[in-house]
Amino acid sequence: MNVLILHAHSEPKSFTSALKDIAVEFFRDNGNEVIVSDLYAMNFNPVGVQSDFKSRVNPEYFSYLKEQMNAHLNNLFVEDLKAEMEKLKWADFLLINTPLWWSSFPAILKGWFDRVFALGFAYHPREKLYETGVFRGKKTMLCLTAGASESAYTDSGANGDIMKILYHIHHGLLYYVGLDVLPPFIAWRAHLESRETLEKYIENYKSYLADLNNLKPIF
Repeated sequence: MNVLILHAHSEPKSFTSALKDIAVEFFRDNGNEVIVSDLYAMNFNPVGVQSDFKSRVNPEYFSYLKEQMNAHLNNLFVEDLKAEMEKLKWADFLLINTPLWWSSFPAILKGWFDRVFALGFAYHPREKLYETGVFRGKKTMLCLTAGASESAYTDSGANGDIMKILYHIHHGLLYYVGLDVLPPFIAWRAHLESRETLEKYIENYKSYLADLNNLKPIF
């Protein structure tokens, strides 16, 4: 299996980064090919701009979506975007390793999707969405670290049901382009927990990864 890990944490010694390292080791030890896009280490630009394209279909008025489609049809994406797109095409499994910030992704990771999930390449609104999406047959999963406790992310908790919070990512982003979305792995309050608890999270994560083939997609 070809595994692409999207990693979005600026501190290599963080627990989020430790979970990334665990996944890399696990997949490679089990005979899989692994590529890591470490977005902070790459200094990845999250902002979609005119310089994303080698040339433009309309130099008078900038429409990012129209330029994405034109670039897809005419091979006009700049090299850093083409490289990430090739990784995505290559991958059978996309693992997204990130902290949960403001009920979503850090900007650098959101920007990766804005720029790489380009119109024409990753989706087409009138014909390639959801079960007919471009990336149908590929799997994806979130590995998250969250600042609050698990009980805070329930219907009766202060933050609400975590699966409802993640719906815009699971459904509106990942399933939208045809990916089979597996249930997330979440480490709660990782920045506050004891070493013993963090070691339990690591063991639980290894078991979770070992059981991937038995996990049923959310949608």
